[in-house]
Order: sequence, then C-alpha cells, then structure tokens
Amino acid sequence: MTIEESYAFCERVARTQAKNFYYSFLLLSRPQRQAMCAIYAFMRYCDDLSDAEGVGDRAGDIARWQADLNSALAGAAPANPVWPAFSDAVARYRIPHEYFRDMIRGVSSDLEPRQIQTFQELYDYCYHVASVVGLTIIHIFGFDDPRALELAERCGVAFQLTNILRDVREDAEHRRVYLPAEDLARFGVDPKELAGGAISPALRSLLAFEAERARAYYQEAQPLTNLVDSRSRASLKALIAIYSRLLERISNSEYEVLRERVRVPAWEKIWILARCAI
Repeated sequence: MTIEESYAFCERVARTQAKNFYYSFLLLSRPQRQAMCAIYAFMRYCDDLSDAEGVGDRAGDIARWQADLNSALAGAAPANPVWPAFSDAVARYRIPHEYFRDMIRGVSSDLEPRQIQTFQELYDYCYHVASVVGLTIIHIFGFDDPRALELAERCGVAFQLTNILRDVREDAEHRRVYLPAEDLARFGVDPKELAGGAISPALRSLLAFEAERARAYYQEAQPLTNLVDSRSRASLKALIAIYSRLLERISNSEYEVLRERVRVPAWEKIWILARCAI
C-alpha cells in the first residue's frame, strides 16, 4: 500500500470514529490533519484490541500489534494499512517512539477486570491511555517551550477523567471501575451501584467531586494553547473546548450517566469549531 492510500485509509477511520477529535483536525493544515488521522487510526486500533472481549486472543493480538509497531518504527512495512502513514507521520514530526509503547502498555492494562485503588493509580492509568496522546499530538501542533510537555500531560488527564465520568456504567458492565476505591469509600458508594440505572445521592456527590478534579486539570492546562505554534492554536482550542463542554454537559445532567451516554451534539461541535476558527 502506498503512503497516499494509507493516509486516505486513516482519514476514513478518523472521520467515522473520532467523534470528538476529528472536528478539531479540520482547523489544521492538510499535512497536519493527515498526521493526526494516522496517529488516531493507530490509537483506535489499540483501543479496539483491548475492548474486543470474547473475540480471539486479545493478549496475543496486542503482542503482535506491539511487534508490528517495533517493525514499523524500524522502517519495515507490516501488513496493516495504518502503518505507512503512521511511520511517515512519526518521522516527519519527530514524535518520540516511547509514547506509542506507553499507549500499548495502557490498553494492555484493560485486558483484565480492574478496580483502581487510589488517585495516584488512576493518574498513572490516565497518563498511559490519554496523556501520551497529548504528548504525541503537540509534536504535530508544533512547540518550542518545554513547558508544553507538562501541560499536555495535564490536559490528557483532564480528557480521560471526562471520559471516565461519561462511561461509568459501560466500564462497570465490563468489570472495570476507574473511580478510585478510596473515593468510593469516602463517599459511601458501593461499586455495584455503578452498573445500575438509578443514581444515589452519594454517587452523585462522588461524580461531582471527580468532575471538579477534572476541571482543575483543565485549568492547569489552559496556558498550553499559547505554547503551541500559532497556526495550530485554533485546533487545540477547539479540542479542549469540545471536551470541556462534554464535562459541563455531564454536570448539567446532574451526573445522570447511568441512564444514558452524555454527548456533545454535532451542531454544538461545529459551533465550537467556528468560534475557535474566528
């Protein structure tokens, strides 16, 4: 497969599956947008491997994906159509290879049922599945100030905490509880509640507490937009605004995340995109 065909494949993956990310990509130059799509397609495949419960040997599939990653980064061409574009984007934007290995370690941790015990453990999980994504994409945005790396890490944590709040019931149904056990105990919440349909006052208070934690990380990450290349700022602003809006929609729903999946509708994402572009 040619690089052009690979980029076209990755763009189709991002356009159809990147519900929040893809909108922000539209504000980038075409080469940057293509690179973002290639990185996203890699991440999407990682997630799909860890989420495919009851389908084949997930651990073996992830090990093979890790081997293919090593081959691709070494200049070989594994069979998956993602690799030509991915390898080109990584080389073009000089993205450190350890980020991708960290991503695979992060999704590998989801292969078995888990209960996060402490916030420090949760932070480490967020780093491996989300902060490394932020650290990767700011290389595509472009930056000179090394402070951007720390702020991208914080931004990734904010995004993942938002995802965790949105997906509480879905994760619990897969026997994954990311809300720390220490926080569940502090608020008097039985983990079994997370897979139910009704939300108790105690659980509502816990979710509000975790939402405030996410807001604090968004606030810490706020200076990041001024540290990336000026031509990329609108895209980053849009991405942060869309995720921040998701958090606010969760909050405005009174944390009714057990009954339905809270989303930011397409019209609102387009409005955010237009506002950031202007």
